[in-house]
This record gives sequence, structure tokens and C-alpha cells, in this order.
Amino acid sequence: MSGEQLLSPVKTFQYEGKSLPVSHTSTLNVTTGVECDVYQFVGDQSKDLGVIRIQPGCKTPLQKVLKGDKTVEGYISGKGKLIITKPNGEKYIYEVSDKLEKPLAVLVEIGELMQWEADKESDLKAYEVCYPPYEDGRYENIE
Repeated sequence: MSGEQLLSPVKTFQYEGKSLPVSHTSTLNVTTGVECDVYQFVGDQSKDLGVIRIQPGCKTPLQKVLKGDKTVEGYISGKGKLIITKPNGEKYIYEVSDKLEKPLAVLVEIGELMQWEADKESDLKAYEVCYPPYEDGRYENIE
């Protein structure tokens, strides 16, 4: 196990300039090299949080957003990229590393595809905030 996996779940999360209390509910094994820690925001039922841990050279499944009021994908640490594909095929690639000058948070719309990919030499840690909280059927795995 890497040192990262031994860390206990976080108790607060920095979001939209505020330190919000969170409660860990589960850890999901998403795919090879990708795990997601699921959190509830304490006292706030309007959204939930996923902290995604991606091992070097691995990536999240390519997912299409099917429903939900708002999906925000953001960067925490490591090196890699977030790829967003619009319904018209237009691609936006957000390269992320510890050298970012300001925090990255991207609003992903219904109908768009999204995928995080870790650099071959680095872990990548990202987050996802879902309004309302995530439920099955929110995303479709494309690959």
C-alpha cells in the first residue's frame, strides 16, 4: 500500500473558498488503478463529494453525464489531465499539475463526456461534487 492509501479519510474539504465538514461513507474500486472515496457534506443534503485517486498511467472510465443539476470536476494534486468532450465533438483538455496558478474546477454539463487521466510518472488526485448527490444512472460509462 502506498502512503496515500494509509491516510485516514478527510474531515473537511476546501470547496468554493470555504472549508466544509464532510463525512466518509464508502470507498469504491472504480477500475484498475482508480479508487473513489465518497463523502457526504455534513448538514448539507444538496450535494456530495467523490475524491478520486488515480495511479500513474491509469484513467477513469470515459463517462457521459446523463442527469443531475450540476457536476463539478476539480483538481487536488499530482499530474495528469481532465478531458471534456462536448456533444458536438469539441474537446477541452485541462493539463493539471502542482504548478497550477489557481485551483481548477470545471462544470460538466449534461450530454458531455469526461475523463481524468494520470501522467505515467505521477499519481493524480481529483474531486467531483454532484448536485444532487450521486445516484446510479447519473453517468453512462462509454469505455
